[in-house]
Amino acid sequence: MPPADTGASTVVVDASAPSSPVITSRAAATERLEPGRPGYRKMSFALFAAGVAAFALLYSTQALLPAISASYGVSAGQASWTVSAATGALALCVLPLSALSERFGRRQMMTASLTVAVLVGMLVPFAPSIGWLIALRAIQGAALAGLPASAMAYLAEEVRPKALIAAIGLFVAGNSIGGMSGRILTGWVAQAWGWRAALAAVGLLAVACAVAFHFLIPKGRNFTPGTLNPKALAKTVATHLGNPLLVRLYAIGALFMTVFGAVYTVIGFRLVEEPFSLPQGIVGSIFLVYLVGTVSSAAAGRLVARLGRRGALYLAVSTTAAGLLLSLSQSLAAVLLGLVLITAGFFAGHAVASSSVSRTATTGRAQASALYQSAYYLGSSAGGTLGAVAFHAGGWAATVALGLLAVLGVVSITLYGTRVARAERRALVPATR
Repeated sequence: MPPADTGASTVVVDASAPSSPVITSRAAATERLEPGRPGYRKMSFALFAAGVAAFALLYSTQALLPAISASYGVSAGQASWTVSAATGALALCVLPLSALSERFGRRQMMTASLTVAVLVGMLVPFAPSIGWLIALRAIQGAALAGLPASAMAYLAEEVRPKALIAAIGLFVAGNSIGGMSGRILTGWVAQAWGWRAALAAVGLLAVACAVAFHFLIPKGRNFTPGTLNPKALAKTVATHLGNPLLVRLYAIGALFMTVFGAVYTVIGFRLVEEPFSLPQGIVGSIFLVYLVGTVSSAAAGRLVARLGRRGALYLAVSTTAAGLLLSLSQSLAAVLLGLVLITAGFFAGHAVASSSVSRTATTGRAQASALYQSAYYLGSSAGGTLGAVAFHAGGWAATVALGLLAVLGVVSITLYGTRVARAERRALVPATR
């Protein structure tokens, strides 16, 4: 983040240099997209559509877990693997696919990922057993792995630095819209025609988004193809993992997603049980609170400008913790307000952390973003599975306790980062006698 306005550490000050090493001239730099320039709006809509498709597909079974559990006669923990398998496969495949994007291009990788994920999505409703469903969801998650890191790298290369946070925030907003619309759609379709029809409806939504993406996304103007060199890839990854600021950002993304994955994997089971006993359609509509995430992620840039990067993270984590505690209530209104706060805090924190990664890494951006996405989706996978296990063992209170532990981790990392930044600033000030 720009240090003059945000109080970011000196590590991020260095990241304010030109965002892409392939841009070596002023003429090339002027080709970058920004609000008001040709192509920016198309790019924004294209990546928004990609975000909608990705999150709608990735979490398509989450609102349907009670129905899937009943249909196959399996436990909540087993049903949760239809979500965790997809996010886990994405986490494992995002780095190698990001390396391919360095060779073949960000746009090509994003297009291929969406195409394969959509095709698999049309097969998912016909899964004959829970094992087949989990396997297809894992393939779908692996296919989607080529999208998030390539999208972040594409934005870092094609968008002016001052507009980068807003552009990434819009992509994340597309994620929230996809997560919301997919869950609401599946909830109501499942109530009328069953969970298989609901998954088919999500597949058709993703097809429409993929078509829009294909026709709208501009060609990359600042991308230079690289070679597939495993040693160079390992060196780049080692460099990123040796950067303390990047490692902290990866951990923050993972912990935020642990909270979010646990809450939204388990909330359906809680709401269909006493004292709420809500029908499937209403449970799906609960995900309208994702609209809050759309607003908070899009506003991340303004939060950072006003509070600084760490200040924005403190606000995000405090909001998330307050939502977790409020969700313990037996009042449906209080639970909904708790979900609103959790969602707002999560999306704001994710937008700040992910954009900080893109600004901090001045080389190997695809790998830097891929490592963030790996940590992020491993957090989702762990949160979904552990949240379901905790719920089975101790009810909603146990799931909330898991979330609060993750929140405490974010606070600890951010506090440590604040101390490091202060020490670096003091070291830069010459000693006076």
